[in-house]
Amino acid sequence: FVLENMSIVNDMEKIIPVSPPNCGWIEVRLSEQEIDHLWKCIETSEKKDIKKILAGNISESYTIKDIDDYFFNNVIIPVGRSFENEFCSISSKIPTNKAHSLFLKDLWVNYQRKNEFNPIHLHTGVYSFVVWLKIPTDSNEENQKKIALDSSCPSIGVFEFVYTNILGGIEQQKYYLNKNYEGTMIFFPSDLRHQVYPFYDSDELRISISGNILLDSESHYDTN
Repeated sequence: FVLENMSIVNDMEKIIPVSPPNCGWIEVRLSEQEIDHLWKCIETSEKKDIKKILAGNISESYTIKDIDDYFFNNVIIPVGRSFENEFCSISSKIPTNKAHSLFLKDLWVNYQRKNEFNPIHLHTGVYSFVVWLKIPTDSNEENQKKIALDSSCPSIGVFEFVYTNILGGIEQQKYYLNKNYEGTMIFFPSDLRHQVYPFYDSDELRISISGNILLDSESHYDTN
């Protein structure tokens, strides 16, 4: 805009930008002990194939068990509190006649090979999370391929959140994954849609763990 009238400039102090509150997600860098625990969960769990109930177009997905509820108690609970302090308590907005606690309902490991992908989807529950344990490629390097450079939206090897803005338009937040993200957890509302694009430059597996946090409707506590 071109301001030809200086009186308008003097009135600029009356113009107040308003940024409405919005939700988001939490990034967490896990400790070596926490990462070792997740690898142990993978190694010791009696795995059940659950690929048919998941959205992923990937080779293998199996349930695993959080040994002694260590990950839930030491990671999920404090991260969940941080989320609610920073944004809002999504669980408190669920209409129930009692106050219920949260629990880790689902925990599973994904083995993704090159050319495989996870289409846009959401999760069941109140909160969900993903932890990247092994990332065999560098998304930034892969997006130097001609097929990506010729695109207005290079997305090889990308993890992406998809959401609407205040005008109803579609926004994306991309994570260009590489080995630096190994041991990183993303904690987000279960209704937040996301997707995982394929990678091409490695025959190794991309290994991640996901989980869903639900209300425990069988238990309740007094809020008074």
